[in-house]
Amino acid sequence: MNIVLHEPGIALNTGNIGRTCAATNTGLHLIKPYAFRITEKEIKRAGMDYWDKIRLSEYLNFEDFLSKHPEITDEGKTGKARLWYATTKARQCYTDVSFGPEDYIMLGNESRGIPEEILIEHPERCIRIPMWGEIRSLNLANSAAASRSTPTASPAAPTPRASAASGPSPATSPCPAPPRMRSTPRLPRR
Repeated sequence: MNIVLHEPGIALNTGNIGRTCAATNTGLHLIKPYAFRITEKEIKRAGMDYWDKIRLSEYLNFEDFLSKHPEITDEGKTGKARLWYATTKARQCYTDVSFGPEDYIMLGNESRGIPEEILIEHPERCIRIPMWGEIRSLNLANSAAASRSTPTASPAAPTPRASAASGPSPATSPCPAPPRMRSTPRLPRR
C-alpha cells in the first residue's frame, strides 16, 4: 500500500503521515512543490525517530510521479496497481472499494485538495471519508490514517450495529452525497 501527498503544505502533517507510513510499512510518495523544506525540524519532530525508516520517494510533479510508476492502471488488472484520489467531492466512500496491496491513495494539499483537472479525469477512482453535518474536511494526517486503515475493505463486509444509547455510528450511517465537481477544469496554477 502507498500514500501519495500531492503538494503537501504543512510540515507537521507530512511528518505525522510519515510516522503512520513507517508503522504500517506503507510507502510515502511526495509530489513537489512543498510549502516547506523536507529537512525542517517540524517534520522530524512529528515523524519522531522513524523518518529514516520510511520508504520515501519524491517527485517533481504529478506527471513525474506517473512516469515513474508504469504499474499504475485505471483498469486494475491482476498484478497492476491502482491510484485512488481522496477528495470530499467523490461519489463513493473509501469503505466501498477494495484496495489492493500495491495500490496508491493520493491526498491533496491541505487547503486546495487534489487539482480538479486530475479528479475530472478519474471520477471512478475518487473516494471520500464520510463526515457528519457541515464539516468540510478532516485533517490530512487523520485522512491518511483512516484511508490506510482498511486496505482490504469489502462492500460485503458486515457493519456493526449502533446501540440506542450511542446513536448512529459512522459505520452504519449512509454516505451523504458529495458536492459536485466542476465540469470544466481550472486554469493551471502558477
